Amino acid sequence: MTKISADLLENIRGQFAQIDRCPVQGPRVFFENAGGALTLSKIVDTSAKYAAIPDNQGRDNPGSHELVRVINKAKQDLRAFMNAPKGQFFVGESGTELIFRLVMNACLGTAKDGVVLGSTIEHPATRSACARWAPISGKEHVLITHDDAKGLVTADAYASHISKDTHVATILHTSPVTGMGMDVAAIAKTIRAVSPDCFIIVDGIQHAAHGQIDISAYDVDGYVISPYKMFSRHGYGLAWISERMAALPHDSLVGGPAENWELGTRDTGAYATMSDVVDYIEWLGSQVCDSDYQRTRFEAAGNAIHDHEQVLTDAMIHGTGNLPGLAEMAHVHIIGGVDNPAREGLVSIYVDGIDSKDVVARLNSEGVRTHLRKADHYSGNVLDPLGLDSCIRVSMCHYNSTAEVAQFLGVMKNITSPN
Repeated sequence: MTKISADLLENIRGQFAQIDRCPVQGPRVFFENAGGALTLSKIVDTSAKYAAIPDNQGRDNPGSHELVRVINKAKQDLRAFMNAPKGQFFVGESGTELIFRLVMNACLGTAKDGVVLGSTIEHPATRSACARWAPISGKEHVLITHDDAKGLVTADAYASHISKDTHVATILHTSPVTGMGMDVAAIAKTIRAVSPDCFIIVDGIQHAAHGQIDISAYDVDGYVISPYKMFSRHGYGLAWISERMAALPHDSLVGGPAENWELGTRDTGAYATMSDVVDYIEWLGSQVCDSDYQRTRFEAAGNAIHDHEQVLTDAMIHGTGNLPGLAEMAHVHIIGGVDNPAREGLVSIYVDGIDSKDVVARLNSEGVRTHLRKADHYSGNVLDPLGLDSCIRVSMCHYNSTAEVAQFLGVMKNITSPN
């Protein structure tokens, strides 16, 4: 296990804005990271710096030349971090908007009478995009039923639905409701074995903050993240696409570069903040390994993040100090099971006899920020099969501490055993 020491954790926490205090509420533990991670303080400064610049890219002046340099550097930084030597990166309105664009162009750019394949565990970003563009492109949209007990879908489940007519497939890397990660490489390999030319698009939005990304190992055609869930800010999404996807017909300006997927002038600050994120991940890797090799540092950082979050979720489920864990609390149920190796920094629960919204409100009133997930268009795909109308989502990142977990467990103990 890769250790984040107490001293390193203190250093890490010092680099994030509002780490333990909400400017409105006051002191609080932040366990709502799946809804949007905390922001690196450096990114707050970078965003302000670029918001003040009037110049645009593509002009012949020193200010414009610098913006182009910053954008190109960010793309190279992302190429190194995500291990994507080929293909291209570009930003858009949001992660959801980019997923819709990738799915649309994959559907419209492939033969009719085929299949668009996904699963019921997926976020509505991919499910909705496929539901819209599959019929428009003359294809059938097929959803594989996920494993309700484990909160995930496997390569074997995909295998039973793939045919040579599977032209487009979507994969959720990590569920924002169950917190379980999918084996993207294994699923993609299973798809390629039957339909080698299938366009495979991955929703990496929830996964990005919880470990390394290795696009070369996945053999996919699209990977999308939302930077505000990876220590950056709101206002943009980021996509990587393969060379073959870049060559598909897509919206672009007449007479412009044929493979350009960006529409209009983009925010240079968005790219600059991604360089900040990459720099931070590499710094973290340098603190937990002795290598000067950049890729090794990225991998070490990913392992450290994963291992620390496992420590946090284990403490939350099994207890810490003299506090019982969620698994020992009467009437508390853990979605996805007590011991699930696919879990990535997130525990969703419900309590017999107490409305989830009341549990979330009680936690919030005592300074622990969590989130209510309802059986709506966002989470009904997971909660409805379980017969639940809602649940409490408790989501952590590597900057959280076992002391914060203990604070949460103390409140939960009082909620579930008031006497």
